[in-house]
Amino acid sequence: MIALLRHQRPAPVGPLRKPVPRGASRLVVREPLRKRLPRPSLSGLKRLAAPLLLLGLGFGAYELGQRLLPYADQPIAHVNVQGDLQYVSRAAVAAKVAPFIHASFFNVDLASMRSELEQMPWIAEAEVRRVWPDQVLIRLEEQLPVARWGDEALLNNQGQAFAAGEAGGYAHLPQLWGPQRAQQQIMQQYQMLSQLLRPLEFTVARLELRDRGSWFLTTGQGLELLLGRDHVVEKLRRFVSVYEKALKEHNTNIARVDLRYPNGLAVAWREPPPAPAPGATGNPQ
Repeated sequence: MIALLRHQRPAPVGPLRKPVPRGASRLVVREPLRKRLPRPSLSGLKRLAAPLLLLGLGFGAYELGQRLLPYADQPIAHVNVQGDLQYVSRAAVAAKVAPFIHASFFNVDLASMRSELEQMPWIAEAEVRRVWPDQVLIRLEEQLPVARWGDEALLNNQGQAFAAGEAGGYAHLPQLWGPQRAQQQIMQQYQMLSQLLRPLEFTVARLELRDRGSWFLTTGQGLELLLGRDHVVEKLRRFVSVYEKALKEHNTNIARVDLRYPNGLAVAWREPPPAPAPGATGNPQ
């Protein structure tokens, strides 16, 4: 038999040690109680404090304004009228706004004042505003008359009719006629035809849009042009071309030119043009 001998460790010499427990372990240190308790959150208080602060400031500003308002809201002492006025007097403007300036600085009705001023015939636009501490500033823009509309009104540069009272002082302006709804159209046509006639040194004395849509023009030199309803600009260009070539030397003897033909024109003479002398051919030397 073979005897198996086991090697045995010698018994430890000295004091006995406690057995080491199996598995990993560590020593946990407990935190103080004040650190373990939840801390109070201030975000909710901040969100609540901001509106309260604004509310308090607003209330304080309102109270301060109410106390200072009697000292700041002074009566209107000055009305300053500005603008290049040729047809409207400053006295008439002052009389127009007189019912409004009895109010205090903050209570004056600027919108009604502006509306009242723009109802004056020659006022195209009015601007009204307060100027601290007791002044109202008025800036006025007058109408710019460009033509007469019929016998009683004037047209401004926007083609809008306005009543100017006595229109007899504007006889030098061209006279435009037509339906009320066509004011701007007639003004635009007048401006275009005036430019075409300018190289001939002709002016437009009268332009009329008749009921059936036909245009009738009279120059400042007394020449009548019948333009018809369609292609008015092209017809007038044709007249300018023919006038320069064949009619210019007889301009004082022309009474009317009918341009209603598609490819030509007809001339009405004041007196029949003189017939050429018998046997005369060509130009005189």
